[in-house]
Amino acid sequence: MKTATKPAAKKPATKTSAAKKSPASKRSTAPSKPAPRADLGQPIDGFFKKQPAPLRPILEKLRALVEEVVPDASSSIKWGQPFFMVGDTMMCALGGHKSHVNLILAGPPAIYKDPDHRLEGAAKGGRHLKLRALEDLPADQVRAWLRTAADHARARG
Repeated sequence: MKTATKPAAKKPATKTSAAKKSPASKRSTAPSKPAPRADLGQPIDGFFKKQPAPLRPILEKLRALVEEVVPDASSSIKWGQPFFMVGDTMMCALGGHKSHVNLILAGPPAIYKDPDHRLEGAAKGGRHLKLRALEDLPADQVRAWLRTAADHARARG
């Protein structure tokens, strides 16, 4: 005896994810631009007050050297750190970290004479001096580097 087989039942059509998307899913997948920092363009005094006690004297001495060597430099907070400009061109910046301070010098690395090899970095945008103690700050050499950075900024501006 032969048994009859049932024909397979057709499954009802289902909507696929490609069918119709809600408006929320049509958003761009590109990352959005972050909002500007709240401190962008603010005076730099607040930055120094927030720094840890061991680093504050180093930062204050570097600030004093910048103001001594380049009295016409303007300053403001950018990316959370003090930036010093000559005209509209960056001259240098100060960075406070957990255990050290950076003096960031803008310009091609080759313009900074560094016979004692104190400067780090060789990026096309500049070099930096890393300091962990105030007694390690080479004030005369920093003055020379700041003059060089200011001259470079004036030439570019």
